[in-house]
Amino acid sequence: MDFLDLKNFLDAKVEQYNRPDFIPNDPICIPHLFVKKQDIEIAGFFAAVLAWGQRKTIINKCETLLNRMDDAPYDFVLNHTDNDLKRLLNFKHRTFNDTDLLYFISFFKFHFAQYESLEQAFIPEQTLVLPEIHLSGKHSFTIEASLNHFRSYFFSLEDYPNRTKKHISSPKQKSTCKRLNMFLRWMVRKDNSGVDFGIWNTLNAADLVCPCDVHVDRVGRLLGLITRTRTDWFTALELTQNLKKFDELDPVKYDFALFGLGVEKLM
Repeated sequence: MDFLDLKNFLDAKVEQYNRPDFIPNDPICIPHLFVKKQDIEIAGFFAAVLAWGQRKTIINKCETLLNRMDDAPYDFVLNHTDNDLKRLLNFKHRTFNDTDLLYFISFFKFHFAQYESLEQAFIPEQTLVLPEIHLSGKHSFTIEASLNHFRSYFFSLEDYPNRTKKHISSPKQKSTCKRLNMFLRWMVRKDNSGVDFGIWNTLNAADLVCPCDVHVDRVGRLLGLITRTRTDWFTALELTQNLKKFDELDPVKYDFALFGLGVEKLM
């Protein structure tokens, strides 16, 4: 398949999957339960972090978790009592347990006491002191720097559980950062499809890195978009650079095409 044929093929698949009927069967349906920006951010973050295994199970687990927060995650993280936290005990999904969950709640309370949005958690500290960056919507840092900063910031509270570190990846660990890149796609991409939220304005869609899960990785290799033998951070970068040849301003929209082709076993 030559360049133009591949671009037309992938563009058609983006149109097929990047639409509202994609939402109910995907973890992105969890943040779509909410309207308030902070609720969307918190619910979306949990949905992304817990996104491994069968999608139906992921969705059910997220709904259970949010129900324990009275389906008001932003209010819960800001105003919970010690007694409220007892309702989170015994929550578990795969290797994510209540120890991890309680630390996540502590982090959210710490962060939202200082900032209006979770987006600030992904902006390197030296950038936060330059308000003109927020006004212009421009920045000089990469998503790699953003993700490395986020992990450091996330675990900046005293007495964080060492076991929880495995749930927040970063490029420094050579991880593909699939879950965090997916979360960033949800928050940053702006289009008229109604799937991604596009509620963040400092990070840019052109800078995003494609979430590289097993479906995307397999289809990407079949289409010649990935040549690396290993699957790691550099694989995600290679894939994204190749997708930029099709759309340099919004390469990650092709996540819909690659994931859809993979999960429906069309390739």
